[in-house]
Amino acid sequence: MSPFSSRGRNHELGFTLIETIIFIVIVGIAIVGIISLMNLTTVSGTDPVRTKQALAIAESLLEEVQLQAFTYCDPDDANATTATSTAACASTPQGLGPTAGETRYAEPRFDNVGDYHGFSMTGIRDIQNNLISGLGSYSATISEIQSGDEIRIDVTVTNGGTSITLTGYRYRYAPRVVP
Repeated sequence: MSPFSSRGRNHELGFTLIETIIFIVIVGIAIVGIISLMNLTTVSGTDPVRTKQALAIAESLLEEVQLQAFTYCDPDDANATTATSTAACASTPQGLGPTAGETRYAEPRFDNVGDYHGFSMTGIRDIQNNLISGLGSYSATISEIQSGDEIRIDVTVTNGGTSITLTGYRYRYAPRVVP
């Protein structure tokens, strides 16, 4: 019998071109979906690290501010340890914002809680103004609100979509010994 006879047609086994194209499209869509899910998982996995790092930076800055003196007069004022009001200062009452050119990084340095109001940095730096390795993408700002003998300190640290704000309070117990 001839393979071309009409009586015993042999059917070819295999895939047609259309079936092959449909298969490739379906597999391609599935691979794109799996890769997208893996990417989402990877990005979400780094967010806790960013959040934890931002929290550590905010805690450190908040502690730095809260450890400063909180007196009626600038700590460099002769009456800083005895003044019970800003009127009792010999020359410089302490307000919100740096006093007389004080900075965080060089002499004269911040020496009162109020000096930190409005402070900001892009790229986290140590007290000598050296950029801390790995923290160049973070930024920090400090704002303060004073109400009588109480000051509210807000430290905000951001990195991309991550933002952490810590709030602390400092109370004035004047006269105080200047550190």
